[in-house]
Formats: sequence, structure tokens, C-alpha cells
Amino acid sequence: MASADSNLLILNFLTLASLSLFYADKAFCIRIPDRASTTPRELSDQSLKTAVFALGSFWRSEAVFGCLNGVVRTTSGYAGGSKINPEYRSLGDHAESVMVEYDPKEINFRQLLEVFWSSHDPRQVFGQGPDVGPQYRSIIFTNGTEEARLAAMSKEREQTKSRSSILTTQIQQLESFYPAEPEHQKFELKRHPMLLQLIGNLPEDELEVSNLAAKLNGYAAELCPQRIQKQIDAKINGIIRRGWPVLRDV
Repeated sequence: MASADSNLLILNFLTLASLSLFYADKAFCIRIPDRASTTPRELSDQSLKTAVFALGSFWRSEAVFGCLNGVVRTTSGYAGGSKINPEYRSLGDHAESVMVEYDPKEINFRQLLEVFWSSHDPRQVFGQGPDVGPQYRSIIFTNGTEEARLAAMSKEREQTKSRSSILTTQIQQLESFYPAEPEHQKFELKRHPMLLQLIGNLPEDELEVSNLAAKLNGYAAELCPQRIQKQIDAKINGIIRRGWPVLRDV
């Protein structure tokens, strides 16, 4: 078995420098709670609110929101189209999307919109980076007139930052959301077996709804706000030094 020092070296290799200076710089401007709760509050589903966004590949999109304080669960899926029961290889006119379940006492829809805008290029037509196609288009899905109003206001503000190019982001009333196949859930976390081992190798159904897995999915992709990323670094380093107990929370 590898020594604790060897395991620490593996972890330090995992926690590389920021994914890119562009996203790192944006993170400092996001006005969101940036402190990871030591233990997630017990919340009933009735007290949670739901938001759905499309901003490119759902592997990355799920990671973008998972680490935010106040976000309880994230789910990759399909929305924005008419096809019934879309699948990854046959999603029809849907867009890859992420459903965010959050505690409105800790984070609100306005703040989620800020994260949405700062986490992708809304001026790129039908794609994000190397991912090209209508399934990667930019969409804010809304529930009701108030969210539609907030989305429209935020889009107008974002457009004023540059008049030389037009935002491609659509604003749509959410009609349906289809969860993606299990292999697409917590995708970034699954790329790092060490982190899965730290949380006890949860079965797939538990992993998909786990608050801790959502946070570590963002952490694995290095998309947490900087302060939260450092908090998780410190906690994981500590438990590795103590001999790999199961991580219960961050």
C-alpha cells in the first residue's frame, strides 16, 4: 500500500493550478457565498428551489455549480427540445443542461445567473470551445415570470459589456428536463478514483443525489471558488495524513 506521503503527492498533482486565467479572474468577481459549510444542513425537498441552465458540455456545467455554497444537488440532463426521452447519442433538439437544486436562504437565482454568465462564452454560436453543435447552445431556463424578468435583466447587463458582438443566449420557459444517463453524472469526480474512494465509493444512485459528491465534482474540475477549493484541499490533505478515513463532508 502506498504511504501517506505518496498519497499526498498524488493529491497535490490532482489539485493543479487554476483551469485557466480567464475563469480564475472571473471567479473573484462572482458575488456568491464563498465559504463551504462544515456540515450540510438537513433540508426537505419542499424548501429547495430548482434552476436549469445550458452552457456547453454538461460534464463541465454540472461541476461549475456543484461547489457553490447553498447548492444541494446537481444533475446533468437534457432540456430545451421537443424529443421525448432523449439520450446522449440521440438527444434530438435538446441542449445539454444542468439542473441545480439550491437553498434560497443561502444562494439565490440572481447569484446563479452571475455564475452562469461568468462560466462560459455566451457569444459563441452553437458551442463552447471545441464542443460545437446546437446541443451546446447557451440557454437560461426559467420557472415563472419573475425568473424570466431576472434572466432578461441579467442578459441586458451582460450585453452592455460588449456591443461589438451579440449574445447568443436564449431565455426559455422550462417545459421538461430529462436526467442524463448515469455515466454522465458527476463525470469530473468519476475521473478521479481517489476522490471516490475518499467518500466511500458510493453506489450510483446515492452518488447522483449526494451533496458531498456535487461539491467534490466541482473540486475535481478545479471550478470551485478559490476559498472553497483551498478549504477542501486542506481537509483532504488532513484525512490522507490520518490514514484515509472516509470523507463525510467538506
